[in-house]
Formats: sequence, structure tokens, C-alpha cells
Amino acid sequence: MGTAYLLGLLVSRIGLPPLVGYLGAGFALWGFGFHSEPLLSQIAHFGVLLLLFTVGLKLRWQTLVQAQVIGVGGLHFLLFALLMGLLALGLGLGGAPVLYVGAGLAFSSTVLAVKLLEDRRELSTFHGRIAVGILVLQDVIAVGLLAYAGVKTPSWWALLLLGLPLLRPLVAWVLERSGHDELLLLYGLGLALGAAQLAESVGVSSELGALLMGAALAGHPQTSELSRALWGLKEGFLVAFFLQIGLLGLPSLAQMPLELGLLLLLPLKALLFFGLLVGFGLRSRTAFVTSAALTSYSEFALITVAAAIQAQILPEGWGPMMGLLVALSLALAAPLNRGVHALYVRLEPFLSRFEGRGVHPDAEPTRLEGAEWLIVGMGRTGGAAYKLLERQGQQVVGLDADPDKLERHLAKGRRVFYGDAEDIELWDRLELRGLKGVLLTMPDLEAKLRGVQALKVRGFAGIIAATSYHREEDPILEQLGATLIFQPFAEAGERLAERALALKAELERAS
Repeated sequence: MGTAYLLGLLVSRIGLPPLVGYLGAGFALWGFGFHSEPLLSQIAHFGVLLLLFTVGLKLRWQTLVQAQVIGVGGLHFLLFALLMGLLALGLGLGGAPVLYVGAGLAFSSTVLAVKLLEDRRELSTFHGRIAVGILVLQDVIAVGLLAYAGVKTPSWWALLLLGLPLLRPLVAWVLERSGHDELLLLYGLGLALGAAQLAESVGVSSELGALLMGAALAGHPQTSELSRALWGLKEGFLVAFFLQIGLLGLPSLAQMPLELGLLLLLPLKALLFFGLLVGFGLRSRTAFVTSAALTSYSEFALITVAAAIQAQILPEGWGPMMGLLVALSLALAAPLNRGVHALYVRLEPFLSRFEGRGVHPDAEPTRLEGAEWLIVGMGRTGGAAYKLLERQGQQVVGLDADPDKLERHLAKGRRVFYGDAEDIELWDRLELRGLKGVLLTMPDLEAKLRGVQALKVRGFAGIIAATSYHREEDPILEQLGATLIFQPFAEAGERLAERALALKAELERAS
């Protein structure tokens, strides 16, 4: 863990995500003769279970049955697995090895995609939900393939797992009585690990059990707090997952050309995702950002190859080769996803040509229907600002990329639209005439910076107000042109003190 910290710190200083350092730490430790221990494997497994449990907390079942999820996820798996299978045949493999290699390489890394989306706070956005839906579909296919290959054989009791969401009233009742401290943390751990063990006992992957248990609580008001309580444990445990991949070691020099060839096929994987997503009616930006999240080789490839080696279907050399391939794909995908929005801005003139005509399910507004104030980010802060402006008789409109938030505000009769603040097309096409001010209340700094910059480029002369959760964000926002910066935590304390002093003065006058 110390080595992971040092290399993670080093790569973060040069602008790369820390997980690249964790992967490098694993290979460095392997080079010094270290190997994965059972304790490290258990910690890594717990990290993956907690990650998928928190994904389940944000899961929408409606997303899983969308054509973009089933159609794109299913077709991509079939086409890419077929391509990898043909490649395996060309290498002299046949029969069962082709199944293991072809299917394993067709999947994308759930751990990486979810972690990167969560880091950018995009799990609940439209493209985040599509990506997670495809990953969940892949996980379901993986369970069937493992059963077919004889690695796991689900019993008939496994069908009862589909009833986990029916336990929602009971688990929600206990959740509401678990408080806000260590009992809440223990309850979340118990649900995630208990459901995982239950799934394992009926022959289904423990990861799927943790995901389904999280889904049983999806939409409950306290799930955000539960997810925050588990966040630190999950992040710490996941370091062990990335270390483990590196500890698999390096392949032989003779295998390096094949390693390089498989790595060079990653852009093809991305292009296939992009083409299918656009073909199913999504805008080019949504297709591009979703494809970037899914462009990696999966940890599932390690599982299938390990099973094939154990059954003496594949030679042992495939283990280190697949480990390095997955590690390199994760190391490349991490920085790509960190800068994916800026990259799309550069490629937008070219990529938008492939966008289909007609109405898109992720279409964004171009007119604000006479609004005087625009609020981007309709969470608690944005919702409170909307209410106050509405009470003052102002014409106000809200934008958010989270369909759940939009549904809640629409149910209250508010004027809200789907819109992603990091989408340059939104700001280029949005009619700003008549706007007095724009309030940027999203938690993500990059989204706020892009919004401020785009408004200034458009020549917007009204008020640009933005929330700031860290002091170091203030000068950056001011430099780009924000006219008002609000620090919710600091100013909430000042407001509380002001009201306390006002109440004290009122009580003194009354006495």
C-alpha cells in the first residue's frame, strides 16, 4: 500500500489519475519478487463488491431495458467477440480456448468505467446511465458464459435473487433507523457483503449479488448518504484491485508482438461502440463520452483466462499476458476519460457529421422560453435557488443531466430541461437573450469552468454566479469571468451566526 501511495502521488503530480500509479506499483513489486497474497485478494474483492453495491444504489431499471443498452451492448459483444474469436483461431487456438479468449476480450472493465464516471460525478447523467446499463448487461452475459464453461453453475435457487428488490420495504425500514454514523456504515457493509455471499452460495457471481442488493434501495432518499459513508472504504480497497493486476507479472518477450496487436485493437472497440450508439439515435457527444468510458479490456478476461489455464485449456503464459493487456488498457483509458470532454470539443466538427437526424433521446434545449434566470445543476442548492427566485416573481429555468432530478422537479411543476454543462454544443446553441443571470450550482469544478468560459465566449454580460467548495477554486473561477462566487459551507456558517445575533437582539428588546 505504501508503494501504491508513492507511485500514485508521483503520477498525480504529472496530471495522470492515481490508479495508473497503482498499476505501476503492482508491476514494480512483482519485479522485486513480491506476489499477490490471499489478504490482498480479499481486500480487492471487497472493494469491487462495495463499488458495485454503490452502483446499484444509483441504478434505474428503466435504463436497462432501453434500446441503446440492450441493442448496443448485445451487438457490440457479438461483433467484437466474433472478431477476437477469429483472431484466436488464427493463432492456432480452437474450441473452448476461442470461447474464453473471444468472450473475455469483448467485455469492458466495470471497475474502471464506474470509478471514472463516479470521480467525474457522472454516474447519474444520461451517458453515465447508458454506460452502466451496458456494463450490467455484460455482467449478466458473463454469468451465463461462466455457467456454460463450467466455472460457475447456478442452481435453481439463483432465480430468487431476482426477488431481492422485493425486500426494499424491509431494508429501507432498517436503513432509516441506522442513524448517520458507524451504524449506517456497518449496515451498508452488511448488505453488500451479505448479498454477495448469498449469490455465491447459489452459483452466481458475488458481484451481481452486491449490485442487485444496491438496486433494491435505489431511489431511497438516504442512499446518497449511505454511498458517502462507504466511499472511503471502497476507494481504499480498490487500490488492492489495481495492485493485484500488476502482481500478475509480465509476459515473455516472444508474446510482446501479440500483446501490442491486441492493445492496438482498443480503438476499434471504441469505434464500434461509437457507431452503434449513434446508429441507435444518440447524439455524437453522448456516443463519444460513453464509448470512452467503455474502451478498455475487462477484469473478466483475467477470470476466464485463469479458469482456462486451471483446466489446462490455455498455456500458463496467457495469464501474465492478459494481466499486462488489461493493465495497459486501464492505464490508457484513465487519462483519456479524464480529458474526454475537452477532447470532444476538438473532434466535434468531425464527429457531429455522423449524428443522425430527427429527435434524439438526449436532445438539449436551444430556447429558454423567456427565462430571466438559468440554474445549471438542480440539486439541493440549485433547487433552493429556484424556489427563492420563483417566490420573487422571477422567470426561472433549470438544467440538469440527471434524469431522476428532472423527474422530481417536473413533478413539482417546475420548468427544467435535460442539459449537460460540459457539453460545448449546449452553450453554443442556447439562446441567451433576456437572461439576467446564470447560476452554476454543479459540484464538479470542470463543469463550472466550462460553463463560465462558454458564456464569456458568447459575450454574455449578465451575472455569472458559481458555487465553490474549495478556496483554491475561487481564483480560477474569477479569472475566467465569474462575477459572483458563493461558498455554501462557509457562508452557511456566517448566515447562521447572523440569525443567532438577530434572535439575541430580538429577545433583548422583548425583555
